[in-house]
Order: sequence, then structure tokens, then C-alpha cells
Amino acid sequence: MLILSRKPGESIIIDGRIIVKIVRLEGDMVKLGIEAPADVPVHRQEVYEEIQKNNREAITCDRPPLPRLQGRESGNKSAPKASPASPPVLRPK
Repeated sequence: MLILSRKPGESIIIDGRIIVKIVRLEGDMVKLGIEAPADVPVHRQEVYEEIQKNNREAITCDRPPLPRLQGRESGNKSAPKASPASPPVLRPK
């Protein structure tokens, strides 16, 4: 583990694209600001652990299979046509 000392207003940079800034100190609490690309998930540890637990449970949980939907190819004339693929959404950095 790398341990650094920073003052309010100072930052550290991770992987050249994630910035962690010390915003302020309030008693024994440190307020952090985190700037990361949209494709990098940022979670508090307890939230991350809950997500991982739920993912593990979803994989191991026995659930009945979902019913298959019938489309035009199986004779259902009222099923809507598939729309063409949408272009990817671009997010500003």
C-alpha cells in the first residue's frame, strides 16, 4: 500500500486518468473528489462489496428459465420488427 500525505486542494493521479483530490478536512473526516472516465466505476468499498455479493448470488441462485418470446419468424404477425442498431452514445470527457 502506498501512503501519501496531501493537504486540502492537493491531488494524486492514478494511471494518468484518475484524479483524487483532497477537497477539505472536517474534524476526523476527509472529503475526497474523484475525477475518472465514465468507463471506470467508482464506488465506496461497502457498496462495491454489496455489488460483488449480489453478483455471486445471482450466478449461484437456481431460477426457472424465462419464457421465450415469439417473433415474426415463428408466425406471430403482431410482433414488432427489430429496429436497426443505434449508433453508440459518445460521452464528453
